[in-house]
Amino acid sequence: MKHYSYDEWLQYVREEISEQDRETYERHLYTCAQCLDVYLQAVTANESSLPILSNEGNFTDLVMAEVSKQKQESAAPNPNKKPIYQQAVFHYLLAAAATILLMLTGAFQSLATYANSIESPQKVQEKKPSVTEGVIDKTFAWMDSLENKGVNKK
Repeated sequence: MKHYSYDEWLQYVREEISEQDRETYERHLYTCAQCLDVYLQAVTANESSLPILSNEGNFTDLVMAEVSKQKQESAAPNPNKKPIYQQAVFHYLLAAAATILLMLTGAFQSLATYANSIESPQKVQEKKPSVTEGVIDKTFAWMDSLENKGVNKK
């Protein structure tokens, strides 16, 4: 990550850089705490050249009033009216249309059939022994028969 020097941040504070570089510096400030510290030092050093607020107490109120004013100017003629896609009626109509479409295509019928097949008891399938189990069983049977023949000879 490239870090900017104190002099570069001082140029930024004094607005002596291009708009493109300004945006790059601003993006960098979001991710770099080290450069943020250097930037704050540059702002502090250049504080005397920054504009002075005549009435600091009203500053916030003036800003909020201006924001409110601009918001009202850019709003639609009826600010309380929501777009059609944000109204509940639109959502109900959309849900009803989707339900009708699924009913006509048979999606609900196939879903019901599938659910019934899962609920109905299935035939119990007999467990078939695997080939390995069969070989093991025959081996033990053969070994038992050898033991029985050895016992009978004694």
